[in-house]
Amino acid sequence: MQAVGIVVEYNPFHNGHFHHVNEAKRVTDADVTIAVMSGQFLQRGEPALVDKWHRTKMALTSGVDIVIELPYVFSTAQATQFAFGAVHLLSAMQCEHLAFGSEQGSIEPFLNSYHLIEDNRVAYNASIKEAVTSGISYPQALHTAYEQLQQQTQDSYIDLAQPNNILGFHYIEAAQQLASPIKPVTIQRIEAGYYDDINAQSHIASATGIRKAVFNGGSLNEVAQFMPNASVNELRSWQTSYGKFTSWENFWPLLQYAILRHTPQQLKQYADVCEGLENALIKHAMVSSSYQQFMTLLKSKRYTWTRLQRMLTHIYTGITKDQLHAFSAPSYIRVLGMTKQGQAYISTHKKSLALPLISRVAATSDPMLALDLRATTMYSLGVQHFSHKKIGEDYKTPPIRI
Repeated sequence: MQAVGIVVEYNPFHNGHFHHVNEAKRVTDADVTIAVMSGQFLQRGEPALVDKWHRTKMALTSGVDIVIELPYVFSTAQATQFAFGAVHLLSAMQCEHLAFGSEQGSIEPFLNSYHLIEDNRVAYNASIKEAVTSGISYPQALHTAYEQLQQQTQDSYIDLAQPNNILGFHYIEAAQQLASPIKPVTIQRIEAGYYDDINAQSHIASATGIRKAVFNGGSLNEVAQFMPNASVNELRSWQTSYGKFTSWENFWPLLQYAILRHTPQQLKQYADVCEGLENALIKHAMVSSSYQQFMTLLKSKRYTWTRLQRMLTHIYTGITKDQLHAFSAPSYIRVLGMTKQGQAYISTHKKSLALPLISRVAATSDPMLALDLRATTMYSLGVQHFSHKKIGEDYKTPPIRI
């Protein structure tokens, strides 16, 4: 059985994701699709709309065969580490291909861009350092350095200002670093851009657009056309059980408390808290009545919204710099769910997988997994704050089978 790997968040699973899954199988002629999915907190530094169990069900009922969890250490990291952790796990699962969505839609420009940067690494890093010193953000510095390199040749390169292209580049970079035999392919992103609002004349919308519509007072009926029925059903199930969808805004009193209970010196211990921000965090948390107000006060030219949110995620979950940086690579494969086809694949490959396979967390004391369990506890606490109900616990929730 041949497997194609995909890297996902499914926040929520929509028709564009459905297209991606089907195209990944078609292009690679794979028998099984394995998705490595972020858990309760995501790469943009925010809690997932619904928990990982509901999102796993969305995936398994819409064409994915196996869902494994990307550990918190990588799911809340910057793009380089996020991609490294994901590719490492898909390689450990013996996937022949890695299929990622992109604005580019062709793999050759990705390979050209990777080699352009690697062949000019010293000059590239020097340009980044110079740009950051001038006061611009790190992502802007990367883009500036990349554009300077492109001017030297006539080859076709990707646009590294596009979010899916950025992640795709880092997937290829990770595969090269790991010397992985996994073969990258890319699927063209269709119709909706990453940040686009929903368009009632289309059946494709970005996850960002769907979430924005829901949080701006829209009903699930207004966004149902953009998702498979399974996703709509899972969102309705969540809404019936918990009343609201998860967001930092709904977690705000707890996040505010997590900030204000510390001194500036104590805040500096948490991952991604940069020099000087500890004072601004306390200052603005003291006067903010909402998450939006707090972030508006905190945001500056130097730090992107996403970088600040990742920092806040670590403060909320209590993950320190030392804890986060203690791990260089995934140490296990955590199965969240599988179909019968996925179960057959695991049965065939289980003894030859490159990492231990975990289906029940009570059977292991892995320190990386301990951070995932803490993340679920803190996510559950936030949900309980606004709904007065707990979500499923890691210790009591076995892999979903469909």
